[in-house]
Amino acid sequence: MSELNELWSLPSIKKVDGHCETAEDPAPADLTFVVAQLRQKLGEDSVLASPAVDALTADHDEYAQAEALVADYAGDRAVPSDPRTRFVVALPRDVEGVQATLRLAHRTGTPVVPRGAGSGLSGGATPVEDSIVLGLERLTRIREIDPLDEVAVVEAGVVTGDLSEALRPHGFFYAPDPASASFSSIGGNVSTNAGGLRCAKYGVTRESVLGLEVVLADGSLLRTGHRSIKGVTGLDLTQLLIGSEGTLAVVVAATVRIRPLPVASRTVTARFATTAAAASGVNAISLSSVRPAATELLDSGSLEDIDENTASGLSDGPSALLLIELDGYGIDEQTRDLTAALNRADAAVNVIDDDAEAKRLWELRRSGRGSGAGQFRLGEDVAVPKSQLGEIFAELHRIGAHYGVRTSAVAHAGDGNLHPSLSLPRSEDNHGPLPESIHRAADDVVRSAIDLGGTISGEHGIGTAKRGWLDLELSGTSRDVQRRLKDVFDPQHLLNPGKAL
Repeated sequence: MSELNELWSLPSIKKVDGHCETAEDPAPADLTFVVAQLRQKLGEDSVLASPAVDALTADHDEYAQAEALVADYAGDRAVPSDPRTRFVVALPRDVEGVQATLRLAHRTGTPVVPRGAGSGLSGGATPVEDSIVLGLERLTRIREIDPLDEVAVVEAGVVTGDLSEALRPHGFFYAPDPASASFSSIGGNVSTNAGGLRCAKYGVTRESVLGLEVVLADGSLLRTGHRSIKGVTGLDLTQLLIGSEGTLAVVVAATVRIRPLPVASRTVTARFATTAAAASGVNAISLSSVRPAATELLDSGSLEDIDENTASGLSDGPSALLLIELDGYGIDEQTRDLTAALNRADAAVNVIDDDAEAKRLWELRRSGRGSGAGQFRLGEDVAVPKSQLGEIFAELHRIGAHYGVRTSAVAHAGDGNLHPSLSLPRSEDNHGPLPESIHRAADDVVRSAIDLGGTISGEHGIGTAKRGWLDLELSGTSRDVQRRLKDVFDPQHLLNPGKAL
């Protein structure tokens, strides 16, 4: 029996003119009914319930067991849910299971929070009350690798870094390279239009996605885009869905563009006396003939954070560092031209000839947040035109001094994306909320980015954490159009409510 016929066979569903109508649906808050139905459709081991779902917490032991099982799904890496939040976790193994989950949610009026690997930093995968957290982590098939057409077809739960490893024997790689590549998933990257270290040369996620397979709010399957590099038929729904943070549809698979592995690569470091001088070095690179694969700017605070984690010694010496990767043909000529440009900006340039040392430096960059132990800390994500990097760093340091808050920042300098960190010391017995001074400093940083022609989020997405700043960047007309699009895709507003829009 088909999934739809299964739904029609339930007492609460009747079929009218070929469509489903609800007869006596359970109330949306009746998660015990939803849990039972999901277990019937997906299997017992594919459904977890939060301890706040009363029928599943008959005694203390059951409560503790339920709490442990769902702990990993109670938020993303930055924004946890309230521990009293009632939610159920659905972990389908295939696209049909995703469809069954959304059909049930549509019928019962249950909100759905799509979730990839939970690596987000803006609260986009945080459960809402009486919701289904739809985990896509089991959709891990790489369906196809086609070197001739330079495409791969992958499911949403494939880890981003694993895709590149699978492509390597074929002589290809997947260009988007978020710092979370070793644990974030393709579906989550698509949903937030993730960027990363290499996007100045290769673009963010949307530049590498040709088509999508998504499940709509009513459980129907929609395929968008194409596998050809060119294609202009109809409205570009693929690009509309990329970056929509699960508010319009649930991404279950993507057709992505893959690229030949570079014939060579080389790492170069450049030290500067000040962050402003390092920003000038970025401008010098922009005016040269060289286009690095990655250009990362680390200020003195971020170098200290890395040392805290690794005892690397990077903070010894000049106060700002550019970490640069070149790739492709003519690597010696690229290195020569890059070195000349950096020398004109008064940099101390070091060409790294040792592959192991180059690998170590990039691994250190990816660990650049520090432990956070004994601190109140808030990380941010803004972007400005890269010509304004010096200004946004100056504003960050001014804001930190004004509020008495420690600041540090790393930047994907090749595209102007800055990740500031704002922190204050915290005693061991202080488990209270972030001090108001940190929140005020973060607000000033975001507003400064807008004033410099930038955006409130370069790559982390809006989620719940940044909704309060949307009016700084989007006009009333723009927000109204986006709400109308939401109405078209999700008339009941069940998909990721309270996020992004």
